[in-house]
Amino acid sequence: MSHRVLVVQPAFSAIAYVTHARSLGWDVVVASYENEGRRVADTVRSLATEILTVDTNDNAALATVVDRVHERNPINAVVAGGEYYVPAAAFLSARLGLPGLHPAAVERVRHKARMREAVAEAGLEVPKFTMVRGAAEIDEACAYVGFPAVVKPVDSGGSVHVSRVDTLEEARAAVDAIHAEKGLEFDRPLTTDAMVEQYVPGTEYSADGYVCDGDVVVVAVTRKLLGPEPRFLELGHLTPAPLDEPTRHDLAAYAQGVVRAVGITTGPFHCELRLDDGRPVLMEVAARLPGDKITELMEMATGLALPGKVLADITGADPVAAGAFREPVAKAAGIRFLTAGGAGSYARLDGWDDLAAEPWVAASSVLIAPGAPIKTDEADYSCRVAAVVFTADSPEEAHERWTEIGDRVRVLGA
Repeated sequence: MSHRVLVVQPAFSAIAYVTHARSLGWDVVVASYENEGRRVADTVRSLATEILTVDTNDNAALATVVDRVHERNPINAVVAGGEYYVPAAAFLSARLGLPGLHPAAVERVRHKARMREAVAEAGLEVPKFTMVRGAAEIDEACAYVGFPAVVKPVDSGGSVHVSRVDTLEEARAAVDAIHAEKGLEFDRPLTTDAMVEQYVPGTEYSADGYVCDGDVVVVAVTRKLLGPEPRFLELGHLTPAPLDEPTRHDLAAYAQGVVRAVGITTGPFHCELRLDDGRPVLMEVAARLPGDKITELMEMATGLALPGKVLADITGADPVAAGAFREPVAKAAGIRFLTAGGAGSYARLDGWDDLAAEPWVAASSVLIAPGAPIKTDEADYSCRVAAVVFTADSPEEAHERWTEIGDRVRVLGA
């Protein structure tokens, strides 16, 4: 049976919804502004059954257009094309009477302070935190949280403006930077509300999966490899994480508790946490597919196609027939991101072609062309110049290959 899926402003990992649905012969309706900072990729444009040109940041405009399309040919599922469109997808799902997140859950997963409040109320450990809305509140916030601390916007993604601070001066500078930000994410300004929270040491992980019929299923636990602090730039991921089974179980159980606490009742989740002296502690949780190709790493290592499982659950399709379960292609998989080391540009990637020829390299891509300008602070995902996806025979070998890629490819001419 064919289904009709609406994807709101698909980008990054959510493009997989479009490619997976079309591989099944399903219709895919894409809502996109098609202007300024919101244009769909050529892949999406070529695959979509129909593109609705509408301001995807305006729920009223979305409702008008989608109502008309749904009346003509009913839509069976609505999914978010990224972090910033989780609210719009939930709004449209409710409007059309389709499975989706409750508005209260949307508020919790999109606002990091409310998220922590809900998780703490459920009896799970979270960092000590407080909100900061202006410069006058910084001293009191830092006195409450203590140093070291982490400053972050309450509603951003991709490590934007997230930094460790060790003094009041650094905290003030971090909050000032958030307030001074003029850049837009999908044509949306960030709020100036920030959060000061306790710094949690330890290795960082993500637990990724889905919720179906009340069951919270962790498909895989992935290790995150980060750049030097005070920033938290993600330089790689390893799936599955090199962990013993009791620790993996503890991380998964904690993530399941977090997902229930914030009220994710259907669809995917991406829960980031750290192990602090053996105890899982929440960094954040999102109600969307994981980014940085973790979705693909999970499928390579486990055989579960998360976009296919989510689409099957929402539409009521048989997940096997919908291609959600496949054979794993490797025992472990990973991704390595390369940077220019803080330089404003680079000339070439030495060793790139030789590396790409390795049988264990599944994919390689240049994200920023040689000679193009690069932000020099290496603070967030926009500073990464290239990416390599690879396979391995164990999580430990995957870590070795992550290191090898960094040793073999040099970013030159910076």
